[in-house]
Amino acid sequence: MEVDETYLGGQWKNKRRVIRDQGTKRGRGTRKQPVFGILCRNGKVWAEVVNDVEAETLQPLISRKVTPGSIVCSDTWKAYTGIAARGYVHRLVNHGERQYTDGKGNHINGLEGFWGYLKRKLASKGGIRREK
Repeated sequence: MEVDETYLGGQWKNKRRVIRDQGTKRGRGTRKQPVFGILCRNGKVWAEVVNDVEAETLQPLISRKVTPGSIVCSDTWKAYTGIAARGYVHRLVNHGERQYTDGKGNHINGLEGFWGYLKRKLASKGGIRREK
């Protein structure tokens, strides 16, 4: 199993100015909507919009969807700390050190690819409209 989170939504107004004045606004710390996902290596993906990406939110979702004893691959985000104590075999990749696989087949590249596909598909359809 692969677990990961991403952020969806909103176009940046005056993108060049934002980057020049404040640096890039990517990933955690943005005002975009967080989405959490689990990918089974057989190709099935489960994703859910979440309020935040903290351990109190993500770990119960993992417990509900993943059978104890399964191998769970994640990045080093702090919300995944403690997964092994819940009865899973936890494998990590450290993207901060440009590590994308551990050489033993443990990675989250499948889910990262799904996020890219999802974002491209949503962008081509004009995104998701907010309810009024």
